[in-house]
Amino acid sequence: MKIAINDKRKIFVIQEEFNQQFPFLKIEFYSKPNTKDGPPSKKLIKHHNKTLNECRTIHKAGAINITPQMTVSNLEHHLNDIYGLSVQIFRKSGRVWLEATVTDGWTLEEQNHQGEMLSNPVSKTA
Repeated sequence: MKIAINDKRKIFVIQEEFNQQFPFLKIEFYSKPNTKDGPPSKKLIKHHNKTLNECRTIHKAGAINITPQMTVSNLEHHLNDIYGLSVQIFRKSGRVWLEATVTDGWTLEEQNHQGEMLSNPVSKTA
């Protein structure tokens, strides 16, 4: 999947494109880069109807090829290093979304599969 990156793109459009490929993952955009001490504050999440121009530090246009074999860490670093975007990937777990920080070495495919397993109800056997 290729996602175009430019200053005019809306955050929610990129989130929808990402979610079509990985329905049990979501990508959130932050107004400031992550710190070495941890993820950014929830207060820094930009409104989803804003453009990328409003939340990035490098205003380079291009496209990122996101594959199922890409790790969460690689995706987050690539978006930050090349496009100045501070993002965090979350995995669905039942009804909640967990930051994929401890498992950021997993591939997007592994994360999505784990999210699916954790979100589907377990059938009880008699």
